[in-house]
Amino acid sequence: MNALDVLKYGHQAMLRTIDGVPKTEWETPGVCGRWSTREIIAHLASFEHVLVDVLNSLLNDNPTPTLDQYRQGPLQFNDDEVASREHMNVDEVMADYCDTYAQAASLMAEIPLEERRRAGALAWYGDEYDLEDYIAYAFYGHKREHCAQINVFRDLLASRA
Repeated sequence: MNALDVLKYGHQAMLRTIDGVPKTEWETPGVCGRWSTREIIAHLASFEHVLVDVLNSLLNDNPTPTLDQYRQGPLQFNDDEVASREHMNVDEVMADYCDTYAQAASLMAEIPLEERRRAGALAWYGDEYDLEDYIAYAFYGHKREHCAQINVFRDLLASRA
């Protein structure tokens, strides 16, 4: 597995998926639970910030405030992070998501392959897992799940037209 490719393909899938959502429907609730498409992207942006923390911690042993917040309670983290972006319009949320994705991809490129594949590198995630596992499950799989939800919403919109 190539973690850079996995990140890229998850990001590209999300961009293709949201490309089909009319801007007039980005605030429509119910795409994922009560969340709108804009709120899903806000949620994914928060996960990109978690990934930046993870990668910075591996590269520089930097503090991880966003990761720490996530680890204290993922459900509360989701609610808090989406709420913290409530004031942002669609373009601002997209910029946050895309800019932070780019930062994560850049940081990932700095991590040597052997470190990406070292089991236990993320002890809090599980001794048997490596960074590439984390990327595949917590990022690629997560984005594809939300892509599926947005695609169902797009189909619903198309059926109403």
